[in-house]
Amino acid sequence: MRLGALFTVVLAALVGCGQRAKQVDLVGQPYQLDTGLVSRSISFENQTGESGEGGKTASKLGVGRKGLPSKKIKPGETVQLCDIEGPGTIRSIWVTCAHDPVALRSYVIRVWWDGQEHPSIECPIGDFFGMAHGKVMPYASAVHSIGPTAGMNIWFPMPFTQRARVTFTNESEKETPLFYQIGYTLGDRHAADVGRLHVLFRRENPTTEKQDFELLPKREQKGRFIGSVIGIRNLHPQQWWGEGEIKVYMDGDKEYPTICGTGSEDYVGLAWGIQQNPYFYNGCSLFQNNFVSMYRWHLPDPIAWKKEARITIQQIAWKSGLAETSDDWSCATFWYEPVPSAKLPAMPDVKGRTADVWVAPVEKK
Repeated sequence: MRLGALFTVVLAALVGCGQRAKQVDLVGQPYQLDTGLVSRSISFENQTGESGEGGKTASKLGVGRKGLPSKKIKPGETVQLCDIEGPGTIRSIWVTCAHDPVALRSYVIRVWWDGQEHPSIECPIGDFFGMAHGKVMPYASAVHSIGPTAGMNIWFPMPFTQRARVTFTNESEKETPLFYQIGYTLGDRHAADVGRLHVLFRRENPTTEKQDFELLPKREQKGRFIGSVIGIRNLHPQQWWGEGEIKVYMDGDKEYPTICGTGSEDYVGLAWGIQQNPYFYNGCSLFQNNFVSMYRWHLPDPIAWKKEARITIQQIAWKSGLAETSDDWSCATFWYEPVPSAKLPAMPDVKGRTADVWVAPVEKK
């Protein structure tokens, strides 16, 4: 075979491998074996994820017999969960730890993509895994699955081109056991401007009348809004809190938005008040004792922008008609944008996050 022909064959093979790695549907086509990807996982049992490095620690049963499934994380301590060289994609994260309401608002997950100095993800662990108010509610959606004893999972693909670093910080006053597993692939073919997952936590306790609550403060490059876990503590039990409309200002919108909703419960796909019904892309996982945890995932119905976006939701109640109101609102908002990206807004400190968290109703005798 001539050199030119050989070069053509090799180039075609390389292009084919690259296309398979880029285009394969891992969920819809599980039978595709030549993906070009390398499977890896990091936990305390293999803290580098490197080949053949798992399960080397010892228990009383011997080496490799469940020697280091977890660690105890002291108050004020930060532990690095992973530091991965890419390109690659984090595919899943599972965590369990102490899970009382204060704890789940006190533990913070932070993620840095591709060497950026500031984190692109900074969120209390409970809200990051789909639970507002620190209240564990077992349910499953397109993004999260949570067990009754706080087995917490997130299934977002999280691409990176050079490096992914994840930490867990215990900002509570008590020690916690920490178990975790991060599943990822290496060899993914990502464009330099691929969207990296960003997550922020916001809380206003209380909100300000006539001032819309920001789910996503203004971002000034292209991106895609994936959705939000929204927590409401109704400070006026005698009235309905949820008449406020979502507003998506994008690509030049000023006073009026391009996308406008019809009401807070309508935004999460429910109607005529809120009901405790979690669904795949939308719903409410908690509606008890004036506490609400609801969510909406824009996966089949994308909200994307080319240059800029800002997303808010109004604070409007119904009390013999529409009325301005003020309640306790929080959110964990998820979106993708390239890096470098702007810093996240400052997150409330641990006191601001844990004040007025979930309290179980007192049972009447």
